[in-house]
Amino acid sequence: MNHRVGRFLFVLIISVSVAFLSYQWITNPEPRAERTLQESVIVVAREALKSVIEADAIEIVDPLATNRRVGKAYIFPNGDKGDNGGWVVSGFYRRDENDRWHPFLMTLNADLLVEHLKVRDNNQELLERAENDPKFEASL
Repeated sequence: MNHRVGRFLFVLIISVSVAFLSYQWITNPEPRAERTLQESVIVVAREALKSVIEADAIEIVDPLATNRRVGKAYIFPNGDKGDNGGWVVSGFYRRDENDRWHPFLMTLNADLLVEHLKVRDNNQELLERAENDPKFEASL
């Protein structure tokens, strides 16, 4: 009889704990706010990449538009958790179906301005532009 009561109390305590922790996790607004912020950063990063590449139609693989066959794409804060040090975004781009995928790594400051952009591309115009722009780095 004591074992039944003990088991019942154990199951009740575990069930209430799991329900409480699940409720706390579901109602926590912080992850949704972080995701919204990350999405806005990625939109800015896409526009900055398009302006540098200067192609009419460009395909981009980034954390919002993932394609694991191409490669992994990341976004993470640049700096400590409490420090608003900006963002780092990585991904891939290509100009058309016949072009190969080119990796990129972009660092944005807290105001979402590009601090540094690094691409691996064999486009001669990009290589020449990278020689004159300290914020832009292109390699083969």
